[in-house]
Amino acid sequence: MRTEIIAVGTELLLGEIVNTDAPMIAQGLAELGIGVYFQTVCGDNPDRLKSVLEVAKQRADLIITTGGLGPTADDLTKETIAAAFGKGLVRDEESMARLREHFKGRTMTQNNEKQADVPEGSTVFQNDWGTAPACAFEGEGCLVIMLPGPPRECTPLFREKVMPFLEKRRGGALCSRYVKVFGMGESEMASRLSRQMDSWENPTAAPYAKEGECLVRITAMGKNKEEAFAMTEPAVREVRQVLGDVVYGVDVDSLEQVVVQEMTARGLTLATAESCTGGLMGKRITDVPGASACYLGGVVSYHNEVKENLLGVRHETLMTKGAVSEDTACQMAQGVRKALGADIGISTTGVAGPGGGTPEKPVGLIYVGISTGDRTWAVRILRPRQSRESLRRLASSTAFDLVRRHLEGIDHA
Repeated sequence: MRTEIIAVGTELLLGEIVNTDAPMIAQGLAELGIGVYFQTVCGDNPDRLKSVLEVAKQRADLIITTGGLGPTADDLTKETIAAAFGKGLVRDEESMARLREHFKGRTMTQNNEKQADVPEGSTVFQNDWGTAPACAFEGEGCLVIMLPGPPRECTPLFREKVMPFLEKRRGGALCSRYVKVFGMGESEMASRLSRQMDSWENPTAAPYAKEGECLVRITAMGKNKEEAFAMTEPAVREVRQVLGDVVYGVDVDSLEQVVVQEMTARGLTLATAESCTGGLMGKRITDVPGASACYLGGVVSYHNEVKENLLGVRHETLMTKGAVSEDTACQMAQGVRKALGADIGISTTGVAGPGGGTPEKPVGLIYVGISTGDRTWAVRILRPRQSRESLRRLASSTAFDLVRRHLEGIDHA
């Protein structure tokens, strides 16, 4: 199905709010193997929306709209779309009953009642997160789906009700697997997997870059979920074999999740010492449910005095090598491991910018350390053209990858 997503709302055009609905819908459709060909943003104007719809009819099989389903005078999406497809509006009694229950004890004005109206012949998706229902209907060779705009309503409605509806219409079942990669760029990854991407038809393989790391999405269509999953298994194994030890997991959320799971399974504990990342490692670790089973805590040692007094970094090292150095990173990791009594200590120190760099130690120079008791070492990163935020995330991800590689018995590349 060729899909067009139409976001309705003048506030989107003015930049007052960011359109987060469209990427969420596009990602969900990708999971179903449905391609998004166009995305359009239109203000709350019936004539302009009608023009957009006339174009969409000619180039899309599936039209998904967001916004304009509320009770106010400018919420005219439903009326405009129904008219554009030659359909009248009918009242959905279940939606009306839900509205009455919602306004119980309060006055429900007539403009609120219109939220229960849908184009005739619609399949209605009741809104358990708000007042305006979503709906779907067919007309002029198109399937049209209307969703409310607020993300807190749009996201669960689409993922929990519309996606199963679309999956049933497609026939069969789709399964997508995600091979997560850290330590290899998207272009190299795509080059290594060129044969698979060019020749595989079912399943398919597609590479993506995302927040300093990459992933390969493997998607198969089968008669049912079990068959589709089984079809992906050989492909996942082949991709892992081609890419090697840069693969940190399959169908996992993040590097930090892998670290928490693996350390907890082994009964090991972790401590963090941070300078340039300023607590980001600790935040990412504690964002993982169950992190308390392995994470003892950390020290944010931004100033040299803290590195020296709390972590035991030698004064001589700070004076001769500097805070941004391999030796300092090693001593920070070793110091926090000993101070907190952890099995593994990790550290970050560097110049995240945008200022503060020197010819000898430019912006983008970072050292990441790890101490395991048996061994302490550090790796050097130099990314002079990355943003401060990107550098901090790269540093923390590198630290987690060092832990993963240590646990798996892999030397850092």
